[in-house]
Amino acid sequence: MKPITESEALFKSARQLMPGGVSSPVRAFKAVGGTPRFICRAAGAWLEDVDGNRYVDYVLSYGPLILGHAHPAIVNALTGTIRRGTAYGTPTRREITLVRLITTLLPGMDMVRLVNSGTEAVMSALRLARAWTGRDRIIKCTGNYHGHADSLLVQAGSGVATLGLPDSPGVPESTVKNTLVVPYNDLAAAEAAFGAHRKRIAAMIVEPVAGNMGVVLPQKGYLQGLRDITRAHDALLIFDEVMTGFRVHPSGAQGLYQVTPDLTTLGKVIGGGLPIGAYGGRRDIMALVAPSGPMYQAGTLSGNPLAVEAGIVTLEKLQEPGIWSRIARQTARLARGWKSRAEAYRIPLEVAVAGTMFGCFYTDQPVIDWNTAKRADTTRYAGVFHALLERGVHLAPSQYEACFVSSAHDDDVVSHTLDAVDAALADEAG
Repeated sequence: MKPITESEALFKSARQLMPGGVSSPVRAFKAVGGTPRFICRAAGAWLEDVDGNRYVDYVLSYGPLILGHAHPAIVNALTGTIRRGTAYGTPTRREITLVRLITTLLPGMDMVRLVNSGTEAVMSALRLARAWTGRDRIIKCTGNYHGHADSLLVQAGSGVATLGLPDSPGVPESTVKNTLVVPYNDLAAAEAAFGAHRKRIAAMIVEPVAGNMGVVLPQKGYLQGLRDITRAHDALLIFDEVMTGFRVHPSGAQGLYQVTPDLTTLGKVIGGGLPIGAYGGRRDIMALVAPSGPMYQAGTLSGNPLAVEAGIVTLEKLQEPGIWSRIARQTARLARGWKSRAEAYRIPLEVAVAGTMFGCFYTDQPVIDWNTAKRADTTRYAGVFHALLERGVHLAPSQYEACFVSSAHDDDVVSHTLDAVDAALADEAG
């Protein structure tokens, strides 16, 4: 590995011009220490930094790049699209193509509105839920991240469910007073919250597979239980599939677990690496969205031709026979290999796999919620992270982020990774 002198110099300059030197917090390496690598190019499964080092990438822009970096079909499609213009502010034929793909593939999506980010999608879906029900309160789960909209930046209080308190300066208590927080994977807590706030809850929003406290899988019956509870209380169930959509299954978590929500939010994969978001669901509910109905939401760059084109190519490629299943098989192989090597060095490790995403917790206890996730050894995670980075493997720089695999991660790439994992764990074991 070459010295990272250029990355260090760039990071020093960036910190003078940008908060923390980055455009999104986790990129600053605060959770693991050290200097983030400044990347100048990428192709397939590989990144290259400004100092000339190459890394197998398991961040993949935090999920969107399920076909890998600079996939030729996407590059070709974008090249043709950009020559016709980058934004029109008008409807386009290809928007219909992308939305038709989404509605065909996801069971809970009758109608869709395209937006520009996952945060915007969630914010809009919650507004729609309140408009539909005429209620103000929502429920979210501790450790589930739904973007940085004010009403969702809350922490759990004492008891089964409390009204939210701001989790960030700049978020007034009045903004989050109608947000309740319950533990993930705890049906009793959800039921108690609905009972305590009867006829006042508009919706419960959940990551069907949690990906923002590390990867945490839903316990058997949990998602169906939420479906039953919300129906019983005439509230909406919202699946935040910004991360899980097309990652955990070709028909999303709702297809994998056979639980259909009322509304779904999407992002990441549906833009093929370009900024996009979407929300959608039942036709009668979506009919409330302007201009069909009175719930207002708009966006200058919504349905951007470049993002739409990249999304179409990505979703069409994923429908080709064997593509998605091959990515899932490589993910499973990587997870098995990582786990077996940890066992060989007597390092406690829990590896969670959901389709084409995975996460590692250095712990000897099952991880089912935020409380068990935060007990994992983050110091060990940081040590393994840097040992792998020095061996050309790029993981998410935080215990609480998911890792991802793409169609470009072939047998050779995964074998290279597992060799690096073996050496890194040997170092960690001493």
